Amino acid sequence: MARSACIHPHHREAVAIALTSNGFLTQGSLAAYLDVSLSTVNNFCRGLRVSVRKFEEICEALNLDASRMILPATATAIADDQEPAATASFFAYDLAWVGRDELVADLSAKLQADCRLLLITGIAGVGKTALAERLALALNAPPPLIRINFDHQEQTTDFSSVAARLLEQCGQVLSPEDRQNPAQLARRLLVHLQDQNRLILIDSLEALLIGDDDSGESHFQDAAYATFFQNLLSTEALQSRLILTSQELPAQLAELGSRYHNFWHCAPLTGLSATEQLALFEKVGFEVQSPSPDLTYLVRIGKAYEGHPLALRVITGEIGSRPFFGNVTAYWHRYGQEIEAVEQALAAAAAGELTSTDDKWALDRFTRALRRNVRQRLEQTLQRLQRDARLAYLLLCEAAVYRCPVPEDWWLTHLDYWDPNPDAQLAAIDALRDRYLVEEVLEDDEHRLKQHNLIRSVALDHLDQLDLNPLPDSTVADPDEA
Repeated sequence: MARSACIHPHHREAVAIALTSNGFLTQGSLAAYLDVSLSTVNNFCRGLRVSVRKFEEICEALNLDASRMILPATATAIADDQEPAATASFFAYDLAWVGRDELVADLSAKLQADCRLLLITGIAGVGKTALAERLALALNAPPPLIRINFDHQEQTTDFSSVAARLLEQCGQVLSPEDRQNPAQLARRLLVHLQDQNRLILIDSLEALLIGDDDSGESHFQDAAYATFFQNLLSTEALQSRLILTSQELPAQLAELGSRYHNFWHCAPLTGLSATEQLALFEKVGFEVQSPSPDLTYLVRIGKAYEGHPLALRVITGEIGSRPFFGNVTAYWHRYGQEIEAVEQALAAAAAGELTSTDDKWALDRFTRALRRNVRQRLEQTLQRLQRDARLAYLLLCEAAVYRCPVPEDWWLTHLDYWDPNPDAQLAAIDALRDRYLVEEVLEDDEHRLKQHNLIRSVALDHLDQLDLNPLPDSTVADPDEA
């Protein structure tokens, strides 16, 4: 017996009409009436699967015939019915996807033209995997989608093992002898990608990298990867395309990209724009049309998180679930002080108070869901940084005292205490750039550095925990003396 059900796409409009005709102004009010999570009601309305019991309860509340809702209005299925099936094997992309239309169009065009290797980079949770999957959908990649995810730490990561897994996913039969011949595996994989139209997604490439504390660069631990990518970019023709996601920029790929710039592209990913944030809030079931009482709070949350998709999805999921059931105002009364702390610090920075060691931001951890889904992933980032580029880690923590963008020289003053070597200091800054832990902006025609609000929230906590002697006050740049 089926344990879940979903409405057929033909009936989505009927559901929307039934919602208002039965006295439910929003999906949240229906969720509260039934004492279920907003996400359950939202999934039902969007045609995603919910448990049979919840499906029947919602249909009853909306005076809909549950047995008819699962069937098409006619015997012919429509194209709209294909998207849920197409996304069933995706890890991150779903029907709540919003925005990035221009980026998807641009990257799709590049992959359909000469770009063989696309590297999507950015901090944890910014939407790299979802974008890669959205591109696979836009490209209408032939099934099955070939992918490797290095986020699963139990998997072996040496090139030979990965090449063997890719070949097997491509339908190639490997003998025990084949598996013992790394050079042969590399050749077979390259030839297959030359001759066949494959789209390969490789997630979390940073798991393959190791940092160099002297140069600040990240390199492949297994040099066979760099050799393979060079062969892939230098070969005369290639029918397949590769999309990689990474929190770090591999130095070998950056160097190869400069030599084969027509065949590779690096796409750094940032948060959702203000307009895209509103689209996300609306898509997951919140009322964002003025004069909605929820609108102001949602806008403030989106701004504090600088459009970070994972954090916003986690927060909206919490608002939609027990005990809030879509009540944004109640959620704000419970947790809004954390957003207000960020707003107050930024307002103080605008008034000239550019530094503070007393800010106690908790954007990454003020609820259990944030700690599980956001804090944990950012902690892994900082742990890798601490392991691979100690000086860069110290710089990230020390520069967290800045509430706003400041000149690069101000950041570098913090390293005088740790390492007076100018080359080592510049390497530390570059290590943060290559890991997208520092953002470069122009203000008043001046180049400045800043930390994403989420990164600063974690870095401030690490600054408090540094088991080192406190730095002298002179190591913090004084804006009046700069």
